Amino acid sequence: MDLSYIINELGEDRSQYHNAVSPPIAQASNFAFDSIADISNVFADEMSGYIYSRGLNPTIDILRKKLAALDGAEDALVFNNGAAATYAGVMANVKAGDHIVSVRDPYSWTKKLFDAILPRYGVHTSYVDGGTIEEWMATTQPNTTLFYLESPNSWTFDIQPLQAIATYAKQKGIVTMIDNSYATPLYQPVIKLGIDLAMQTATKYIGGHSDTLGGVLSGSKAMIKKIFDMDYLAIGSGMQPFNAWLMLRSLRTMPVRLEKITRTTAQMAAFLKQQPQIESIVYPFDESFAQYELANSQMQQVGGLVTIILKTKEREQIVKFCEQLQHFLIAVSWGGHESLVLPKCAGIPTNEFDAGNKWHRSVRLYFGLEEPEYLMKDLSQALHQLT
Repeated sequence: MDLSYIINELGEDRSQYHNAVSPPIAQASNFAFDSIADISNVFADEMSGYIYSRGLNPTIDILRKKLAALDGAEDALVFNNGAAATYAGVMANVKAGDHIVSVRDPYSWTKKLFDAILPRYGVHTSYVDGGTIEEWMATTQPNTTLFYLESPNSWTFDIQPLQAIATYAKQKGIVTMIDNSYATPLYQPVIKLGIDLAMQTATKYIGGHSDTLGGVLSGSKAMIKKIFDMDYLAIGSGMQPFNAWLMLRSLRTMPVRLEKITRTTAQMAAFLKQQPQIESIVYPFDESFAQYELANSQMQQVGGLVTIILKTKEREQIVKFCEQLQHFLIAVSWGGHESLVLPKCAGIPTNEFDAGNKWHRSVRLYFGLEEPEYLMKDLSQALHQLT
């Protein structure tokens, strides 16, 4: 399906809303019926019509159709945030006594789900680095029902061989789920590679303006219906109509924003490699990246994240560098219009900082829509403070 058609036309019937170019916000909690027979039919299957916006809503449905098509999936659900999407996707595919294999150190709230919540219900998780299919095979148990992937992750950008993992999982009857927020389906078509369930944090590149939250799950109709009928409706974590409208607005420009961000980031990575205060950079499309060939084999491009390892051994110097930047905001997340900086040491107690651990000296940079020269000048003056 053509990308231009997906973002500009799919799911939109302007004749139904006075030929308005932008779809309206169906800001309704409740929907009326002409007869008891009609409402009875929707009671029997809430995915067959509009009854209550905790489930389906006209504005949200337009977004669902577009995001499913972007993923090359049959259907999709949208949530208030990425953590809610992950929670529903995992919970729908495990039961008491099951076993999960996950990449090591996934997103913090995903790890909380695996380590603190699921064990209360007799579901346990084993962690693997995940860079080879042999690791997944060796860690699989007879009661393994879910493989959880995050490729690349959002700090060290570790990658898993998606097609090989998906093929093996299908042979074993194991569901595969991935956090594809880093690459988005524009740069990494995970459903095409065989993954069953694709999650994206829509807050990032889909939203793109740092003004709304969202999460997406895409997969087969059967999988999405299974999640909708139980976990989606029971948890009540579906996206609100106004947030869906903001996502539709942002989706129109997502390809051009990603193109600009990716082009800028490649220039910034080359610039950072030349700076004497930087020990190394971590960037999947740089030849120094340990999984460079795998990255190129399953991703068309990468987005706006680069991690740098500073040479300084002092935490205070890392803090000074970050606070000296004038055009990078100190903040979490990424995918918006603004450039960001986040040092790893911000999440490490001061007395546990280990200068010998390169990751403790790492700083994640996100490059937004500013011009590269503008950002280079700012980085140069901040790095100069370290000499």
